[in-house]
Amino acid sequence: MEKEIIVLIGGPSSGKTTLINALTQKGYICYPEISREVIQKAQKKGIEQLFLEQPLLFSELLLEGRIHQFKKAKQENSDIVFIDRGLPDVIAYMNYIGDTYPNEFHEACVQHKYSKVFVLPPWEEIYTSDSERYESFEEAVQIQTHLENTYKQYGYQLIHVPKDTIENRVAFLMNELSK
Repeated sequence: MEKEIIVLIGGPSSGKTTLINALTQKGYICYPEISREVIQKAQKKGIEQLFLEQPLLFSELLLEGRIHQFKKAKQENSDIVFIDRGLPDVIAYMNYIGDTYPNEFHEACVQHKYSKVFVLPPWEEIYTSDSERYESFEEAVQIQTHLENTYKQYGYQLIHVPKDTIENRVAFLMNELSK
């Protein structure tokens, strides 16, 4: 069986981290979202919102980190690896703010292909903001549209995860992966 690298996507506060944590507890190899790490490092340097202040630098750091995650996932001694957000997310966010980016962003998305893409929908009932998540719920919905369109442009078939309990979301993923 070929290794499956599964990416979970969705706008801010759609339940990706909770789902990744549940999968980790079940023994799966999972890679967390790296944007919080990039944001926190910038905040320690006095840059409150790196994405808002220097979107290209922020996106380059994310792209680099996500390429590293992808390559590391390929080396894992496991048939399935789950990743919270993928390379096309970087392009989706740049498109969302209407900014340009170098062609290397596109090339990275073409060179590093995921096995499956699970989409978690915007979910107002669980939406929260914090020092790293500055978007409003309405902005999260707009980001969701950019995410889905960007992944479709790279030829991915999106699998929509229903709003449900964490146990049922995990069961949904497992059912889809067994097909």
